[in-house]
Amino acid sequence: MAYTLDTTLGQLLDDPRAKPIIDRHLPGLATNPLLGMVKGVSLNMVLSMPQAAQFGLTKEKAEAMLAEINKIAG
Repeated sequence: MAYTLDTTLGQLLDDPRAKPIIDRHLPGLATNPLLGMVKGVSLNMVLSMPQAAQFGLTKEKAEAMLAEINKIAG
């Protein structure tokens, strides 16, 4: 199953293949104390939050990250 913008942040972080890619694209996200509040939220929902900009998360960056994850998770 390919990851999409409808995938939750928690699902991505639970995949050991995805976590290093997320850490590279969004340093500090996996250890942020607020992460627990959004683990069940889809990337689309996260992108709609103002806090996404604080982490430098844009739709383009999320799509690039997902493409990279899907390539190795295939």
